[in-house]
Amino acid sequence: MTIQFIHYPKCTTCKKAQKWLNDHDISYEEIHIVEQTPTKDEITAFWQASGQPLKKFFNTSGMKYRELGLKDKLAEMPEEEQLELLASDGMLIKRPIVTDGKKVTLGFKESDFEQAWK
Repeated sequence: MTIQFIHYPKCTTCKKAQKWLNDHDISYEEIHIVEQTPTKDEITAFWQASGQPLKKFFNTSGMKYRELGLKDKLAEMPEEEQLELLASDGMLIKRPIVTDGKKVTLGFKESDFEQAWK
């Protein structure tokens, strides 16, 4: 499977991640997270492959996250509902998500990218 780079073009973290991929000659398919928001099934697959807690998939610094008051609600919210919420709005999802179908990185940390994508 080709690497998928699921991002929001105006996001500075996404731009850094994209530059890293380009600098390392790694080819990828670009997916705009708002125009093609991952489905609940896709998010579930990313979550399971990542080994991360589901709450890590939320863009906690986003306006939408704050507007919905999710900081206080997530702990009580069933996983099923969290997945539906993430699939309902790309702006709620932490980005970028980079995946090859087996591995998943969330956000951009150079050391994580070195380990996963080099």
